[in-house]
Amino acid sequence: MGKKSGSNRLKRQIMPVFWQVPRKAYRFALRPIGGPHPINRCYPLGILLRDVLRVVKSMREAEKILHNGYVYVDGVKRFDVHFPLGLMDVVELQPLKKVYRLVPRDGFILKPIEIVEKEGGGEEEEKERGMKICKVINKSTVKGGKIQYTLHDGRNILVDGSSSSKLDGIAVNDSILIRIPEQEVRDVVKMEKDTLALIIAGENAGTIGRVIEVKKGTITLPKRVVLESDAKRLEIPIDIVMAIGRERPLLNI
Repeated sequence: MGKKSGSNRLKRQIMPVFWQVPRKAYRFALRPIGGPHPINRCYPLGILLRDVLRVVKSMREAEKILHNGYVYVDGVKRFDVHFPLGLMDVVELQPLKKVYRLVPRDGFILKPIEIVEKEGGGEEEEKERGMKICKVINKSTVKGGKIQYTLHDGRNILVDGSSSSKLDGIAVNDSILIRIPEQEVRDVVKMEKDTLALIIAGENAGTIGRVIEVKKGTITLPKRVVLESDAKRLEIPIDIVMAIGRERPLLNI
């Protein structure tokens, strides 16, 4: 009987470079399923557990701990080794009591950094574990006069257009700090002058700088952001820049 869906595996020669998986050890690697992140900007959950964090030795072990409900992504249990993990996602490994956030760093599009728990817990710890910065990639008006904000990780937030909210005046390319998994809006950061911004792709991935200017796009050039970082200026397409704070980043990155 024929298959209705595509392949669930990917040749290692064409997998994204940042996966940090030996290219000649095996012929195939896991293919991320369609979901919140594009294939070239995400990790399959099984690859992250086995090859990056190295908390399991085989994919069979990864499937077992997922089946037992030991792994949470953004506060939700995930059971599929193919589930895609991308920018700013929070991965919690309950048996090990470890929590990681995926961020750009050292030229890599994605790299896990551990969210260190403080002794005795506290409000700051809860803030880090239960918060996520999301970039607004689309804004539209839907049925009923509500405004829909689409975020970079596939989330949608609906706001009544006739009432006031924290999202008033927010536009595409601005960022929202949300509590996960509730999606409660806690803060907003506009992409404007003097904002702290993070480069999320390209050879400068992981660089944090202060916005000097936001340049409008033209017929031949996209909208761009001029960042100042370490006494040098970078002019980057706004699509690969994320606003992360004002005086300092909203989260540890």
